Amino acid sequence: MSTNNASLDAASSDRKARLAKLAALKRKQPEPETPADLSAGGLESGDTASEVTTKFLSGRNYDAETRGPKLGFEQGPHEGQVTVEAQAAQIAEAVKEEAQKEDADQPIDLFKLQPKKPNWDLRRDLDEKLKTLNVRTENAIARLVRQRIETAQREAKERGVSLNGDDQGEEVGIEGQMLVEGIHLREKEAEDED
Repeated sequence: MSTNNASLDAASSDRKARLAKLAALKRKQPEPETPADLSAGGLESGDTASEVTTKFLSGRNYDAETRGPKLGFEQGPHEGQVTVEAQAAQIAEAVKEEAQKEDADQPIDLFKLQPKKPNWDLRRDLDEKLKTLNVRTENAIARLVRQRIETAQREAKERGVSLNGDDQGEEVGIEGQMLVEGIHLREKEAEDED
């Protein structure tokens, strides 16, 4: 068992020596002497060791001046660049200043705050409901006009005379004066609705 422990101790000391060499290579330091070399009398002075560490010590996150880690950027990533956020902040500030100037010059007008007619919200709701009714009204008017035209055509056929005076041309179902009166009547109804 003691031979086994001795071989394990030797293996661990060899491993420690290899790790120390690797660490020294990584830090660009001269490799430290093994404890056997130190006991032989190969001690270096402490001043040279500290010189070497400050001279060859490199690290991305180590600041040699403060002897500590670097804590962030020296400059922001967008420093010196014009960004959309900065432009939006400038515009918002300009609008705010302009609004303050306008508010200081004029008092609040209460008539601008109120709607022009007190029943505007009722009309808004009613307009949506009237859309279907307006479609039905227009369909009813068109049906009545068609009926008048059909009756006028039937009467013209019964009389046997074309209304426009030509036997060869198309028959007009409604007389010109009646058509003009119907158009005027429809225009008046549209004006009344508005």
